Order: sequence, then C-alpha cells, then structure tokens
Amino acid sequence: MRLKDKVAIITGSGRGLGREAAVLFAQEGARVAVCDINEQAAADAAKAIADAGGAAIWVKVDVTDAESVRSMVDRVMESFGRIDILVNNAGITADAMLVRMTDDQWDRVINVNLKGVFNCTRAVAPVMVQQGSGKIVSTASVVGIHGNFGQSNYIATKAGIIGMTKGWAKELGRKGINVNAVAPGFTMTEMMSTVPEKVLTTIREKTPLGRLGEPKDIAYAYLYLASDEANFVNGAVLQVDGGLVL
Repeated sequence: MRLKDKVAIITGSGRGLGREAAVLFAQEGARVAVCDINEQAAADAAKAIADAGGAAIWVKVDVTDAESVRSMVDRVMESFGRIDILVNNAGITADAMLVRMTDDQWDRVINVNLKGVFNCTRAVAPVMVQQGSGKIVSTASVVGIHGNFGQSNYIATKAGIIGMTKGWAKELGRKGINVNAVAPGFTMTEMMSTVPEKVLTTIREKTPLGRLGEPKDIAYAYLYLASDEANFVNGAVLQVDGGLVL
C-alpha cells in the first residue's frame, strides 16, 4: 500500500496508460480521480476500480480549457479534501512530416499535450503549496529528448514538458513538492495502433530488452515517482524505454 490514503488526479485515465495507472494507484491504497474528456471511459474506469474494492470518482475534463481544469480540481477537493498526486498523462498525436503538417495538427497537439499540462499543474500547485507537500508527474517521451521523424508537434510538447518539469522542480521544491517526468519509449497503447507491423518489428529488434513497453511498465514508473520512495527525486526525467535510446 505505497499510496495509502493519498489522493491522486490522473488525467487521460479513461483508457491506456492512464487507466493502467489509475487501477494500480487504487490497488496501492490511493483514492483516485479518473479524469478524462471521454465521460464513458472515465466512468467505466472508476467503476472498475470501485468494483475491485478501490476508491475512485470520475470527472470529465478538457485539459485545454482552464475553467474545465479548475472545475476538476474543485470537484476533487469537494470529494476528498486534498490532492497529493497529479499525473499529467493526457496526450494525443497528429503526426505528419514537417512540410505536410497543418496548423490544425500543430495546434491540437500543442494545446492538449503542452498547454494541458500547464493548465493542470497551475491549478493543482496552490493546493499542494497550502498542504506543504505533493507529487507532480508528467508524461514526456524519449522523442522529446532524441527526436523522431514526422512528429514535430509531439516532439515540441514533450521537450517542453521536460523543460517545465525542471523549472517547476526549482519553483516548487522549496514548498515540499516534487516535480518529475517519465519519458516512455514505444509502448503498446492505442496510439501505436496505426504503426505498421514492420516498423514495430524494427523497434523491437533495436531495443535491448527485445520488446515494446506495456502500459504497466509506465504505470509502475508513475507509481515510484508518486510514492514516498521518491521523496528526494526532483526535476528528474525517468526514461522507460527498454534501453532503446542509450
């Protein structure tokens, strides 16, 4: 029970990595706010946690909308009275090579992946400052460190998250708040469903562990950084990629 009695907000937790983390956090004793723009997915995830004996609520949130994010924070405070953990997990892709990327593709990814992390952290930080403690974990990516073909928008957001993480670690560390990021490698989620099998095979062959990541691999990294075991970890970027990028 590494998160016993902790309250965690996890964005984008109706499906994929976020849902895996929400279930794991609940198993470890946290009271979880399953927050997602997809109401049905959020409700289903919260029900699954409750049916397994955990404590969860679901909240519809549009992370690109500051007012929606503030309402999310208010709802969690009304339900649980505190916020110990924020996992900025919500994210999207809209890939295209540089010369073919549209303004809409650029703007949508920037708004969800980067502005969304800013909105959520800005709204939660005052609560944590008042408490004198908190853990903020944001989802970056190895492509934010090393780049990738056809992902200018996604790379920009993930590199931005890494930069904000380091800045916030300096701002909020003195307030008792740890701010860190996880940089997953290629992980088998819905985002990977459009990647050709030939490309996936190549990635597996280049990965020293010989496989792609599973959602639980990333969820356990979130868990570590959200737990008291990481109390002296601040401003770190934890790569979870099977050794793909060394």
